[in-house]
Amino acid sequence: MDSYDYTSLRRELLEPLGPLGSGRYRTKVFDHVMDVPIEAEIEQAAPGSVMLLDGIFLHRPELVDLWDMSMFLHVPFEISIPRGASRGPGFGSSDLNAVSNRRYIEAQRRYLRECEPERLATICIDNSDLDAPCIIPSK
Repeated sequence: MDSYDYTSLRRELLEPLGPLGSGRYRTKVFDHVMDVPIEAEIEQAAPGSVMLLDGIFLHRPELVDLWDMSMFLHVPFEISIPRGASRGPGFGSSDLNAVSNRRYIEAQRRYLRECEPERLATICIDNSDLDAPCIIPSK
């Protein structure tokens, strides 16, 4: 869970687009391919805009206070790892035990244990079957 710059995410995107923000935001601050910081152009959100953000680790303490609503997609590793690998080169192996998947799986396990996203999310969806996602009842 050390792969993300939460401070920049808050400063450059989330706070500017929040209720007290200026609406002036950036969508990029780092080029992960070149492994260098970048300064993308500042954009201006239209009045009344709604932001939808998709990503992992979004229920971490550094971010959880920013959401008006949040969703957590539950997918067991036995499904998510091969699904991710099917995206093509650069998305890892479909083998759960592959070395290339170790960091991702361990980070996810830690996140699930420490942050309890299923408890914090407004709504939880079992997304194991892409053709039939279903709401997981609150506990």
